[in-house]
Amino acid sequence: MGRAFEYRRASKEKRWGKMSTLFPKLGKAITVAAKEGGGDPEMNAKLRTAIQNAKAQNMPKDNIDSAIKRALGKDAANFEEINYEGKGPHGVLVFVECATDNSTRTVANVKSYFNKAGGSLVPTGSLEFMFSRKAVFEFEKTDETNIEELELELIDSGLDEIEINDDLVYAYGDYTSFGTLNKAFEEKTIELKKATLQRIPTSPVEFNEEQLLEIEKMLDKIEEDDDVQAVFTNIN
Repeated sequence: MGRAFEYRRASKEKRWGKMSTLFPKLGKAITVAAKEGGGDPEMNAKLRTAIQNAKAQNMPKDNIDSAIKRALGKDAANFEEINYEGKGPHGVLVFVECATDNSTRTVANVKSYFNKAGGSLVPTGSLEFMFSRKAVFEFEKTDETNIEELELELIDSGLDEIEINDDLVYAYGDYTSFGTLNKAFEEKTIELKKATLQRIPTSPVEFNEEQLLEIEKMLDKIEEDDDVQAVFTNIN
């Protein structure tokens, strides 16, 4: 994964750092998970993961509890998870994951972000083969962490590879192994900072600084939208 993943991670964290909508997005992920599988995180792995990711971003417990209560209320919104694919400035490929209670509003907004940047949406499924969907787990490396031993132990749970960047460890597996890997980390009492499903480009592309500025401007607009949960690109 290397440089490509590091660019996307650093770029996304930079944008998230200035996003006033971060907690609402995390809250929506919790609400969607609770509505799908119930409000007990012990019985709902998706909810447990959403809460875990929210805590990693320092989301207050009251906000987390409120998101769960909203999902269980009789007037809870019916959120639909929907994806959009498009080509942005300089041919960059973009995969947008949303959770919305009004798909008409969402598609109009997402389409406008692409159009204003000189790009356009493409038919659903057009970019699927350009990305590999991966389960990605992030945790801190300690003096007790034996990476080689951990790799061997996690292979049967679906681990593909492990990367280390300073004191952070990134474990990758196919998206179908998300549940088994997540459970394996729980059993080993490894405290995860993040557990996510990501789309990694199969053929990442290099862009120069000037091009990246134009692309980032469009990505900022997309990620600031309340209905957008995650954005992935083929930037190397």
